[in-house]
Amino acid sequence: MSTLVSPLTLGGIEQLPAHARRCVFWETDPASSSELRGLCDPEFEKEAWLSMVLLEWGSCGQIATLGDKVAGCAFYAPPGMVPRAKDFPTSPVSPDAILLTSLRIEPHAADLDVGVDLVRAVISDMVRRNVRAIEAFGYRHGDEEPSDDLPTATASLECSDRECMIDAGFLEQMGFEVVAPHHRYPRLRLELDRDHEWKVAVEAALDRLLEEASLTMAGLTAGSTVGAGAH
Repeated sequence: MSTLVSPLTLGGIEQLPAHARRCVFWETDPASSSELRGLCDPEFEKEAWLSMVLLEWGSCGQIATLGDKVAGCAFYAPPGMVPRAKDFPTSPVSPDAILLTSLRIEPHAADLDVGVDLVRAVISDMVRRNVRAIEAFGYRHGDEEPSDDLPTATASLECSDRECMIDAGFLEQMGFEVVAPHHRYPRLRLELDRDHEWKVAVEAALDRLLEEASLTMAGLTAGSTVGAGAH
């Protein structure tokens, strides 16, 4: 079964998985008081942020589905619309770039290339909109002690840098290059041009062909097994 990736719409916000609907790691200013954060409804805050960006800037998310289940999602926006973007030791994001904030894969799709499909969809969207580059603050795993480099408290206790940031190694595998090194929060950048859209389309077509070929071979193998058992 192939993964379908489509842009997030206002009507599609309710489709988001539970954590994605409530995660305000990127959308909450960590400098705000803990008392104010405690009064926030994270699901309301997330929906308000998504609605604002969708109305003022346009598509800011991609949703991957597998059959009738959501398999993952990715969010991105101009850095000026992302409150936490200014608070990293490797800030600021370049003025010509859009910030890819988060990419989350649901457990039932963990063994699939959903992350790759989501990043490809983001790239295609940004190329069509003539964006010059995508940047992201990656997360490098290592010493799991809390870092003093980044305020991590948010309105949702489920949110943290480890949980809500994109693995730096994965970003590098997708072609992003480190432009601001850091032991925990490197900032990475992917330059975009028209060739990216062509490459994404070709790679997606090749993936479909490989999947179809695999299914065909599986069918032939099953047929041979049944035939052998009949003798």
